[in-house]
Amino acid sequence: MLFEILALLLGLVHFGVPLTYYTCMKKFTKRPWNIKIDPSYRPAVMVVIPTYNEAAIIEDRLNNMSMQDYCKELTEVVVMDSSNDDTAQIAENWAKEAKDARTKVIRQGRRDGKARALNFALKSATEEILVIADADASWPGNALTEAVRWLSDPTVGAVSCLKKPLSAGPGGMEEGYRRYYNTLRLGESKAFATPIFHGELAAFRRDLLLRVGGFPENLGADDSHTATKIALLGYRAIIPETLWCEEVVPRKSDYFSWRVRRAQHLILHFLESSRAKPKGNFAWIIAVETFLHLINPWILLMSVLLVILAAAIFHSLVAYVLVTIGLVLLSVNQYRMWLAQQSNLLFAALRNITNKEIVWKKQIK
Repeated sequence: MLFEILALLLGLVHFGVPLTYYTCMKKFTKRPWNIKIDPSYRPAVMVVIPTYNEAAIIEDRLNNMSMQDYCKELTEVVVMDSSNDDTAQIAENWAKEAKDARTKVIRQGRRDGKARALNFALKSATEEILVIADADASWPGNALTEAVRWLSDPTVGAVSCLKKPLSAGPGGMEEGYRRYYNTLRLGESKAFATPIFHGELAAFRRDLLLRVGGFPENLGADDSHTATKIALLGYRAIIPETLWCEEVVPRKSDYFSWRVRRAQHLILHFLESSRAKPKGNFAWIIAVETFLHLINPWILLMSVLLVILAAAIFHSLVAYVLVTIGLVLLSVNQYRMWLAQQSNLLFAALRNITNKEIVWKKQIK
């Protein structure tokens, strides 16, 4: 019975910690923000869009940016392009024809990764706020105004968005995952700060970006790690419930590699962040998220292996029952979603040994 007891204990830890954390964060979502908004705050903003072979979508993205209701005179859009297709030319043509948009295109000589493109733009930025944006994301018309509104409180150093997937993903997994994920990001933000940001829309105070040394070029999760470093300075890094963007989900054949690559970068981010010494609520937020990303998937794997060994070697009835329960639960979408995410984290941890995917193959969406 030793294998079965150990498997049950590990299973209780594996599922109990995230369920407890989710319940706690859900309660935090109902709490007030304790943030003071200044409606007169109108800083200059630079929006940086790193691009690589986005010829098919860059015009739509720039049209989406031009529909933002934030003051055009205070907004500059910079396309940092490292493509080998017509992305830069299309963006330049769009900029020439645009009547009320300040847009420029910077052609990089080679593709060196998203973070280096962002740091290049940061060097020349004079605006108070720097916003990063993905080329394949779509913002509602008030997104930039909403992001800046939250930064009007001097205690807030960085703001990102909740995400709506434009498709449910294979088996509806992406849609289910986002509901769980968005609750955690909002709850962490209200507790103090969230350590996970989104490159689809992330706004930072430029002076704080300079204080933390810009965007890390060796981790992949440049958005999340930069926000976390700002939070470690004592500023809030938040994702409010009023700020959303739409995210394109890759086709089925590229979905797994897309999720694994994102998991790789979050693992690298939390490995680096685990060396920090956060204070207050942010200390236990970092601790739990580090556990969930670095340790918890391996606990599940150990639990499953113990059950399989008990069934195969000792023909344990308890082990057979546990295997049956696990198979039956596969009919539940949230359970499948959770197992898929744990598998992604396991594959990502192993893949980081040989390839950290700092510059990655473009997925078709």
